[in-house]
Amino acid sequence: MSSSTPQLPHGPSLSELNLHHLRSFWFVARESSLTRGAELLGVTPSTLSAQVSALERALATPLFRRHGNRLEITRQGILVQRYASEIFGLSERLLEALGGREGNGERGRVRLAVGISDTLPILSAYTLLGPALALPAEEVRVVLRVGTQASLLGALGSRILDLLLTDVPIPPTAPVRVESYALDTGPVLLFAAPALARSLGDGFPASLDGAPFLLHTENSALRAGLDRWFAREGIRPFVAAEVEDVALLQLLGKDGRGVFAAPALAEAAIVEQYGVEVLGRAEGVRQSFQGVVLSRAHVNRAVEAVLRRSES
Repeated sequence: MSSSTPQLPHGPSLSELNLHHLRSFWFVARESSLTRGAELLGVTPSTLSAQVSALERALATPLFRRHGNRLEITRQGILVQRYASEIFGLSERLLEALGGREGNGERGRVRLAVGISDTLPILSAYTLLGPALALPAEEVRVVLRVGTQASLLGALGSRILDLLLTDVPIPPTAPVRVESYALDTGPVLLFAAPALARSLGDGFPASLDGAPFLLHTENSALRAGLDRWFAREGIRPFVAAEVEDVALLQLLGKDGRGVFAAPALAEAAIVEQYGVEVLGRAEGVRQSFQGVVLSRAHVNRAVEAVLRRSES
């Protein structure tokens, strides 16, 4: 080892290092926040704190100092963070060298770990994943996770995820460098349970004025488009409910509690699963879906199958 290479203090052996604890520390160091790191990893702050403390004991050195509610990484913590980044980068390159293959009896099987933005309709995500799900199960191990775009971007950046599906463009200020692929851009349809659909069928879309609606919450890109469409058409919906969870919104629609909007991409799946009917199209309202991967990251054949949709 050259004299210019930073060295950890003597004491702990490599056998004492727990890579799980090291990854936990790496998240906290990157986010400069225990709470934020816990959110990205899907654990409680107390659990994450215990894991970082265990690493500090194993290394026999403090990695953070507390200043009120703020964490400040120590000089030794910066050194550990640098090595941790190299370790996880090497592990990713090892997987790439093996063609993205899994170990532990899973030889020849690739991992498809997908993050699905919580604003994206699940049935739309299911449709977008169709090409990968069509691959033989013995060749692909699928892992699906739903969360906020911010938390999923963090998981993508740490290589926990291979792919992110979202209907909201990635902001240029995102903490990780990514490449976005346009998987689908299409019209938005309005659905209703059969009895409600029959009562609103004549004179569409004017017949929707005063009709009960199940709307997405205001953080949804689809909601913004619908609100503009309502204004253009002079429709004043009776808001029966605003629902953040898209699957729950569609279940309420199945029960006849209101009209709901969904992308035409998932039309067949929605009609089949919920037994609803299409009232018509919200003209001018479109919804786009992106597949997001890390810049210059290895892309296995399952991810390629999904992203290939952008070429059609």
